[in-house]
Amino acid sequence: MRRVILDTDIGSDVDDALALALILKSDELKLEAVTVVHGDLDIRARIAMKMLSLAGVRDIPVAKGIEKPLLMDRPVFWTGHEGEGILTPEDRDLKPASTHAIDLIVSKIMEAKGEITIIAIGPLTNIAAAIIREPRITEYVRDIFIMGGVTRLFNGMNLPYREHNIRCDPEAAKIVFNSGMPITMVPLDVTMKTSINRDDLKVISSMKTPFTDAIVSMVERYLEFRGRDYTWLHDPLAVAVSIDETLVRIVDMKVLVETRGEVADGQTIALPASVREEANARVCIDVDSSRFKRFFMERILRS
Repeated sequence: MRRVILDTDIGSDVDDALALALILKSDELKLEAVTVVHGDLDIRARIAMKMLSLAGVRDIPVAKGIEKPLLMDRPVFWTGHEGEGILTPEDRDLKPASTHAIDLIVSKIMEAKGEITIIAIGPLTNIAAAIIREPRITEYVRDIFIMGGVTRLFNGMNLPYREHNIRCDPEAAKIVFNSGMPITMVPLDVTMKTSINRDDLKVISSMKTPFTDAIVSMVERYLEFRGRDYTWLHDPLAVAVSIDETLVRIVDMKVLVETRGEVADGQTIALPASVREEANARVCIDVDSSRFKRFFMERILRS
């Protein structure tokens, strides 16, 4: 069983909530804490706490981290629909942990050396700040799974040249990728081959539990926001890889993060590992989309 900290910007794209749901439905993972990052952290924390409550989960700390990028010179991405479909006026009373997310991340890793896995599915500001706060966590973390980046190397898909989580705080991402931590990167190259659609929501809605009803409500709101009938399962795939990496094909690569480009700021550049380019990450380059979809749906539908 993996002991997991989920670091997330839950609430903007619905995939963060789906990733948390997948963790809660997976016996292989023991959730130790949820830390939230980037934007209005009070709302993000309340969303995570409400999901835990609907799932009947108690005593999992939800801690607020850092609202702005490390250098505080980039806009904070905020859609304005965060919390719709799950939060009610009564949820304003939900209070996160008094401990700051950075202190919580550091303490968990240092108290359980070699046992904590981080699943990072938002901008990497909290993780970079934790490394600065206590550099030894890079030696004592078990590993880290990052949903982020894009390589654009292994298929003919029309992929963006930058990915949101890295673009929001490239400097933080650069610190993390240069840290020496055991990193598995789950980029857009594989996550954009996975999706959930309205037919899937009909199946989930048949469960008729408060937890699954909230999942369906959040996804429906997000589909309306985006104006389409599907959305990608970016973050749930990162969770799934932490459980069963045979769902994907992985290669060792040297991942660089552009922080100085006028146009390409926040772009990830993946180089084949070699004598000159020592690998700093395992990069997912392909996914068995059908098997992952079955995996995801079976877990979400568990009673």
